[in-house]
Amino acid sequence: MTLFFEDEYDQLLENGRNFNEASDDKPVVKLFMTNTNCCWLISEINPEYPEIAFGLCDLGMGFPELGFVDLNELRQARGFFRVLCRDENFEGAYPISVYAEAARNAQRIVTDEASLKEAAIKLKIS
Repeated sequence: MTLFFEDEYDQLLENGRNFNEASDDKPVVKLFMTNTNCCWLISEINPEYPEIAFGLCDLGMGFPELGFVDLNELRQARGFFRVLCRDENFEGAYPISVYAEAARNAQRIVTDEASLKEAAIKLKIS
């Protein structure tokens, strides 16, 4: 399965080239593991190590966090009725910090407009 389309991959690499502590890019891709609560919002890929991505990671245990993820590990993760998929309808509308704040409040990654707006207001991001 293709995790990223070519234009998405290019955007992830571009975001990675500009990555620093102040980076707050919009997530480009939402990945999830079927039949689990695991979800990832990927916003950057390290151009020097393209198997390493950065984003909001939720392993379904109630404490989503911003961090790095090994894409090779994600691709290899499989199990009984568990397959890594991408959300074809996802479009990052807010910076990753807004998704992280909304996820902290909900204790899981959320993408509904009401939760994201509330988080954006709290962070004073328009």
